[in-house]
Amino acid sequence: MRKLALTLRVKGHHFMKAAMLHSFDKPPQCEEFSNPVAAENELIIQVRAAALKPVDKQIASGSHYAGPPTLPCVCGIDGVGHLEDGTRVYFAGSRRPYGAMAQRTVVSRNRCFPLRDDIDDATAAALINPGISAWLSLRSRAKLIPGENVLVLGATGVTGKLALRIAKLLGAGRVVAAGRNQQVLNTLHESGADATICITQDDDELRESFLSEGGSSGFHVILDYLWGHPTEVLLNSLIQNEFVAVKSETRLVQAGESAGPTVALPAALLRSCALTILGTAGIPPRDVLVDAFEQVTSRAARGELRIDVERVPLTNVENAWQRQEPGRRLVLIP
Repeated sequence: MRKLALTLRVKGHHFMKAAMLHSFDKPPQCEEFSNPVAAENELIIQVRAAALKPVDKQIASGSHYAGPPTLPCVCGIDGVGHLEDGTRVYFAGSRRPYGAMAQRTVVSRNRCFPLRDDIDDATAAALINPGISAWLSLRSRAKLIPGENVLVLGATGVTGKLALRIAKLLGAGRVVAAGRNQQVLNTLHESGADATICITQDDDELRESFLSEGGSSGFHVILDYLWGHPTEVLLNSLIQNEFVAVKSETRLVQAGESAGPTVALPAALLRSCALTILGTAGIPPRDVLVDAFEQVTSRAARGELRIDVERVPLTNVENAWQRQEPGRRLVLIP
């Protein structure tokens, strides 16, 4: 009995629970994995919460543009936890093969950000990543000017809903939400949408909806989480069929591909209107990232940015991975 107890204590000291990925075509499972050991300029984090996001699934499928991870590995790109000295932090980019969906992880010191006390763990883990993404897309990439009109393609998702609110906080004049889920679309006026477009219409009706809701000045900024066919219809709606003076520029920020990885881009579109297509451009300089982090967390603390979350035990990661929760983010709790 003493030998068994000693074995269990040693095992508990060296191992932790983690969402382990062994195959790109199967969901991760909660298993034991070795505890991380910090190298120079790294920190060990006791994880308190890690959100399950589309990008986590994309990376785990091996289809993300950054390339497939080496297997086996722990899933999760970011989360909330405590350092060994008790400091509460938001962190991102664990050293492989470690990840956020575990009891512990290891992260470079410069990828940890002290977190204010007036946001709970699950909310912070769920909101910070999509909030910063939307903030940077609108402010740093699109350079949204107060009074401009904004279209959010894919507005019924978690990030799209935050983008609607952030556009309003940044001073957008008119914000239009486009998405597939009519039930969610009906609620988006609460998030700042002045109008909604259901993209399940046939192509001619959808094209007319884009033209109508854009008004005489059109959309100055388009934040696109869809790509694929809906974006093709939108782009075709921008083509001018006559020689006209250009009234304004349209900046489209490509931020996702939930409706497809490619589009057909007509040459006539680029010659007939002032369209600029931008990417989200990866990770920005640290000062830009820190400013976005502070803006998003302070506005979340004031209740200006909100997100629906559901807490799920880490032990249930396999089941959670296969669930669909439109407009809500699942947060794994170790």
